[in-house]
Amino acid sequence: MGFLKNQFSSVIEWNENGAGVLFYKFQNQEIKKGSRLIIRPGQDAVFLYNGRVEGIFMEDGDYDIESDIIPFLTTLKSFKFGFNTPLRAEVLFINTKELLVKWGTKNAINLPAPGLPGGMPIRAFGTFNCRVAAHDVLIEKLAGIRQTYTVGDVKERIIASLDQLLMSWISKEGRDMFNLQADARNIAKGIEGELDADMESLGIGISGFTIESFSYPEEIRKMQEKAAAQSMVGDMNKYTQMAAADAMGKGGSGAGMASDMVGLQMGMAIGQQMVNQMNVNGNINTAGQAQPAAQGGTGPKFCPNCGTPTTGTKFCGNCGNQLL
Repeated sequence: MGFLKNQFSSVIEWNENGAGVLFYKFQNQEIKKGSRLIIRPGQDAVFLYNGRVEGIFMEDGDYDIESDIIPFLTTLKSFKFGFNTPLRAEVLFINTKELLVKWGTKNAINLPAPGLPGGMPIRAFGTFNCRVAAHDVLIEKLAGIRQTYTVGDVKERIIASLDQLLMSWISKEGRDMFNLQADARNIAKGIEGELDADMESLGIGISGFTIESFSYPEEIRKMQEKAAAQSMVGDMNKYTQMAAADAMGKGGSGAGMASDMVGLQMGMAIGQQMVNQMNVNGNINTAGQAQPAAQGGTGPKFCPNCGTPTTGTKFCGNCGNQLL
């Protein structure tokens, strides 16, 4: 009896050995007496009879076909298993999980740009999320002609239309041709809506679409790096002033290379100011060497004896003291 029991019983299940499969048809169409149905988390089981959906089972678990499944099928409620008459029906397993897929443009997209007759060639990369949204549409459009359908098939369909969608939404939302990443969120949101509407015809929903990066030609990236470097040099004075003010505000408690550089720059600036001031006062000659204060001159002299101003005579006009 053990041999006969094994001959007329089977387990209907899907192990999901293939990654990214959206639906799978159980290979054996003959459901034998004593068969069991195993539904794993993230799966739905759909029973088809003569191409028609008889019932959809969404709760994961282990079910007896004869007692747990047959009574709930639409046209097979009264079906009784005969000893040698297995039920000829199809079981379709559907993956209900949301799947993350990476995408990238196959070729560079030439976007219209001023001064570039051939356009600006860019590439884009990102991810999208997809899942089965409508069982009946999926079965009608795909299950009747295919054994499986994968995220690779979804990706192929999306990539085929992605170039035109990128060009369209970049022209709508892209404000700066050389900094499209700033508008990536709005561009991606528009593309997501159009892709979801397109895949809806197959019963598949696109629940997320992101653009992780835009890739420019090497020449453009070098120009951007050069412009960034020039901008940094132009802002160095402003940065130095801010850093100095911040260090002074902290009472000189900062440490490290940044503090040393700020202190050196401040010292050099103060020293230069002192040199400039001394030049103005005439105490340093053009060669940068110190000279003593001028002797003599045209200013008045005074008698050391009585203090009377003199006019360059040998004797004081007041007291007669000899001056020279």
